[in-house]
Amino acid sequence: MNLPLRLPRACVRRPWRLAAEASALLIAVVVAFPLYWMVLSAFKPAGEIESSEPRPWTLTPSLDSFRRVFEQQEFGRYFLNSLIVAGSVVIASALIAFLAATAVTRFRFRFRTTLLIMFLVAQMVPVEALTIPLFFLMRDFGQLNTLGSLILPHIAFSLPFAIWMLRGFVKAVPEALEEAAHIDGASRSRFLWQILFPLVFPGLVATSVFSFISTWNDFLFAKSFIISDTSQSTLPMALLVFYKPDDPDWGGVMAASTVMTIPVLVFFVLVQRRLVSGLGGAVKD
Repeated sequence: MNLPLRLPRACVRRPWRLAAEASALLIAVVVAFPLYWMVLSAFKPAGEIESSEPRPWTLTPSLDSFRRVFEQQEFGRYFLNSLIVAGSVVIASALIAFLAATAVTRFRFRFRTTLLIMFLVAQMVPVEALTIPLFFLMRDFGQLNTLGSLILPHIAFSLPFAIWMLRGFVKAVPEALEEAAHIDGASRSRFLWQILFPLVFPGLVATSVFSFISTWNDFLFAKSFIISDTSQSTLPMALLVFYKPDDPDWGGVMAASTVMTIPVLVFFVLVQRRLVSGLGGAVKD
């Protein structure tokens, strides 16, 4: 008697799973297409970019757009300024957020709940609504046309989200671990930096990614606070060099945007493992 052949359950895909995978693939294509078009336009010759019949490919790739970008005298300076601003914001916001998250989680003090609610309320305020007040504040402190006028606001805007997110990571570390460290003779500062900090480091990486991206791609503050001293401008301002209302250089704009994207991709590659664990959850007891 021949028994019917049964395939393993792993080999039989359910319709809902196929639909989910197809939807994910479609969403990935939609999200990646603008990035693909940007890189493609950066390699297209000027004639194809300005053609009335755009094609999603090119048979004659050219590096002329990248050559015009790197021939700009201030482009290297803009790139360095962006690195300084983004690096300063990431480091400062991570350290401040770690200490603040530890304080609101481990210590009991007056108005602690009110402070946490204020962090959430701060996230709801649009950046555009605060640009003009921040402009006058930077002017009164003499910070206009300096990198400090870009670093300080971005630190302030990245802290509420970072503190709220790190609070969950610090809270997930059992207090018994801290008590055991104190019994073994570890001081509070030693526990903070040698035990607690490595445990919540994945959360720091996750928050640092958001801080880095928002700072690196910032155009509003760079345009508002850097008025006359172009040597203090950041990389997004370099796009204005190639955009002219009468004769925009779209190849230069796309090439400069591609160069701007490379550091973000490199940053993701360097922290991807920590980022996955940071977004996946906190330390388990």
